[in-house]
Amino acid sequence: MDHSGHGMDLLPFTLGRGLAWSADPFFLVACLLGLGLYGWGVVRLVRRGDKWPVGRTVSFVVGVLLVLLVTCTGLNDYGMVMFSVHMVQHMVISMLAPIVLLLGAPITLALRALPVAGKGRKGPRELLLMLLHSWYMRIVTHPAFTIPMFIASLYALYFTPMFDFLMGSKPGHVTMMLHFLAVGLFFFWPIMGVDPGPHRPGYLMRMLELFAGMPFHAFFGIALMMASTPMVKTYENPPASLGIDALADQNAAGGIAWAFSEIPSVLVLLALLFQWYGSESRQARRQDRAADRDGDKELEAYNAYLASLNARSR
Repeated sequence: MDHSGHGMDLLPFTLGRGLAWSADPFFLVACLLGLGLYGWGVVRLVRRGDKWPVGRTVSFVVGVLLVLLVTCTGLNDYGMVMFSVHMVQHMVISMLAPIVLLLGAPITLALRALPVAGKGRKGPRELLLMLLHSWYMRIVTHPAFTIPMFIASLYALYFTPMFDFLMGSKPGHVTMMLHFLAVGLFFFWPIMGVDPGPHRPGYLMRMLELFAGMPFHAFFGIALMMASTPMVKTYENPPASLGIDALADQNAAGGIAWAFSEIPSVLVLLALLFQWYGSESRQARRQDRAADRDGDKELEAYNAYLASLNARSR
């Protein structure tokens, strides 16, 4: 029985076998390309004397490595036949990887590194700016779209025949994983607020957007944990060589989904609070500098007034 196309020998899942190298060609090429382009951007900035925070580079690399972890190791193979392992893939690629990728500010890096096209011409930088300001981006980054899509990716996918259809072929599985990653990126992009975008709410509104979707995520996990029968046809009959019970595996998948609704919330909340504090500090420094300038002007005016009085008395 070869669900994944890798010809995996289905032995009981172990961490060692789960992390063994088993590359998906599409994600391997995409991740290497992403790392290469990001590295090119950083090198270009450094060579012209500009600075790029090391933390952003580290964050982006970690995000790419997380995508590689769930798509180019044995986790990808076991995820085809074990609901619990698949749920680890889903949670990492849709809720953990997007957060650290976005903290790497790839759009900001691209806008700073790409050369400006000549007058009357449109290069990659101009096309990226057009995309960022397009009506399409205004729609897909608006909470009225991102929150329902975030929720529908759970309920409408797993509780309909769509999931079984996508799991039935290698292209379908790759499409589903890409969908998970895209949904996570578009959900967290306006909330994280690192890169420029058409939808940029205030910090309090970002927190509300974050917590608007998380309860539905937790309810989804609870639904899987409380179910008395297998709810997803793909995982109804796991291979006997795995030695697992379908219902127990489904309950474990629900527990993973429920637990993961907490982890990203804490990470994003900490990032938001840190950004908020930094923004307030910068604003306070600007106000202090403005007050100092105003004070200097008042002092200069007062000195000029005294000088004029002194001149008159003479």
